[in-house]
Amino acid sequence: MAEAFDTAEAVAAALGHEFEREELLIEALTHRSLSAEEPGEVSNERLEFLGDAVLGLVVATELHTRWDLTEGEMSMVRASVVNEATLAGIAASLGVGGALRLGKGEDASGGRDKPQILADALEALIGAVYLDSGFKKVRRIVLEHWSGAIADRAESPGERDYKTRLQEVLAQSGSTPEYAVVGSGPDHERTFKATVVVDGNVVGTGGGTSKKRAQQVAARRALEALGDDA
Repeated sequence: MAEAFDTAEAVAAALGHEFEREELLIEALTHRSLSAEEPGEVSNERLEFLGDAVLGLVVATELHTRWDLTEGEMSMVRASVVNEATLAGIAASLGVGGALRLGKGEDASGGRDKPQILADALEALIGAVYLDSGFKKVRRIVLEHWSGAIADRAESPGERDYKTRLQEVLAQSGSTPEYAVVGSGPDHERTFKATVVVDGNVVGTGGGTSKKRAQQVAARRALEALGDDA
C-alpha cells in the first residue's frame, strides 16, 4: 500500500496539487473492480460524476469569458476537449495508469491502459481536487492542462477536428499520436510541415501556414491511411 500511495502522490504532483485530505486522492484512483473484490474500498464513481461537472463548468466559463463564440460553437469546443480520448491522453501523461487501484481481473486484462478507465479516473481526480481545495484551485489546474486544447479548438470551432478524431480512433487500441512540426521560410511567408507518429511509425504528414493547420492536415492523412472515413 505504501508503494501504491507513493505512486498516487506522484500523480498528484504531476497534476499540480498536494492533497490535504489524502483519502480523496486514494478514492479518485480506486476503480469499481477493486470495490467489487474488496467491499470496504470506495470506488471513484461518485468523484467522477462530480469531476465531470466541474470540468465542464471550468471549460464553459473559459469559453464564455475569453472567446466570442456562439452557443453552438461553445458546445462543439467543449465536447471536443472533454471527450474520452482527450481525457485519457492527459491521464496517461500524468501517469494515472500506474497509480490506479484495480481489481485483479481488471488489472490482468490491461485496465491500466483502457481509455475509459483513465478518463474516468482523471475526472475523479478533478472532483477530488475540487472537494479538497475549492473551485479556484481546480480551475487553475484544469486550465494548466486543457488551455492548449481549448485555444486550438476555439480558434476554428467550425473546422473538422481531425486531431481529435485521430486521437479517438487510436485510443481504441491504447495508442496516442505524437506530432512534430518544422517551420521554414521568412517570417512573413512562413510555412509548416507536421508529422504524426504512432508507436514509432509515421502515419501522416501535412503542411500549412500555421502549426495547427499543418497538424490538422497531417491528422486527416493519418486517418485516411488508417482507413477511417472522417
